[in-house]
Amino acid sequence: MAMTPQKKTGFLLLGVAATMLSLSFAAVPFYDWFCRVTGFGGTTSVAAEGSDLVLDRTVLVRFDASKEAGMPWDFKPQQHSMRIRIGETGLAFYEAHNPTAETVAGTASYNVTPDSAGGYFTKIDCFCFQMQVLAPGETAIMPVSFYVDPEMVKDREGKFVREITLSYTFHRTEIPAEQAALAPAGEDAASGAVN
Repeated sequence: MAMTPQKKTGFLLLGVAATMLSLSFAAVPFYDWFCRVTGFGGTTSVAAEGSDLVLDRTVLVRFDASKEAGMPWDFKPQQHSMRIRIGETGLAFYEAHNPTAETVAGTASYNVTPDSAGGYFTKIDCFCFQMQVLAPGETAIMPVSFYVDPEMVKDREGKFVREITLSYTFHRTEIPAEQAALAPAGEDAASGAVN
């Protein structure tokens, strides 16, 4: 029995929908990989150690801090900018303070502008690599060590970059059960609320 044109079209559309759904699940990891490889969207690189090559050319690195709505911490850079040579390892510090009466966890997302510098801004170590947990009233000084890859001066857009801004945004994060169990006496481990 032959299939009608309407049924063929229906099966074709069903196949297209199934393909699109499959691709949507692959899009997030692919986009993450693409951003890390190309620096697209200000995504930075990560290295185990500093650069072997340091150029005479300098770049001004500015530091920015913000919080998502509902994040109760005070969060700021300890320095607003620094001038470093391209390839030189820089060390900057951010400060976070929990003014509340409860333990609060946070995770920092980051961005580098201009986008053309993102793939060349390389972090060696950063507080953003892991969740931060601050007890009531606690203040933490958090370092980030980095360098600007000398390959940037060979990039058709990167070679014009004279200033780079490193921005962090802290987001409130659920405290893992094992850390919540270690909360100071008087706090409800499940909710973080003071009794």
